[in-house]
Amino acid sequence: MIAALALAIAASAAPAAAGDVPPRDAAALAQKVQGYYERTKDLEARFVQDYTYAAFGRTQTSSGTLRVKKPGKIRWEYERPARKTVLVSGNRLTQYEPEANQVYVDEHFDLSALSAAVTFLVGKGSLEKEFTLASDAPGRLVLTPRKPDARVTQVVLTVAADGQVTATRVEDAQGNANALRFEDLRRNVGLPDSAFELKLPADVHRVRPPGG
Repeated sequence: MIAALALAIAASAAPAAAGDVPPRDAAALAQKVQGYYERTKDLEARFVQDYTYAAFGRTQTSSGTLRVKKPGKIRWEYERPARKTVLVSGNRLTQYEPEANQVYVDEHFDLSALSAAVTFLVGKGSLEKEFTLASDAPGRLVLTPRKPDARVTQVVLTVAADGQVTATRVEDAQGNANALRFEDLRRNVGLPDSAFELKLPADVHRVRPPGG
């Protein structure tokens, strides 16, 4: 689930102005997206996530807030259906579930090693180099990995005229689909580093990583 969350990272909110339709040309769309996030220092937005589990034929809907700050700080704050924090700060990934009072920590998480489907958000990576680009409608960018990757078989970005990504859909090799839409975006507002700090209870249960 953590990998699926990471691969769906993208943000935005404001819709395109009336009459200002994004281009259908895939390369032009990718350049707009890349440029927009290269010029973004920080952002926060509300999100709604629909995660479809192919094996069970069911979809779970979640909602909360997303905050991002360069370099390498990302915080997903889930409010529904259950509280959860997923925090990336440098090489440290923390997933904290307060209702279960448990936490998973990875001290060697490498955001830069992930696909450009993630790293474009923090102004790194190249969508055009890592994906075959297509567009099936104005403002829709369809990305297919150039190299096989079980974590992601296709990414679809909905792009506003200025390059903001207003929605994402990531599909993996198992047929699971992670769809996100964003609203109430605030960009380059000067988010403090303290917004990416997490105090854990002294008695929190620490979940061991796989093989740990």
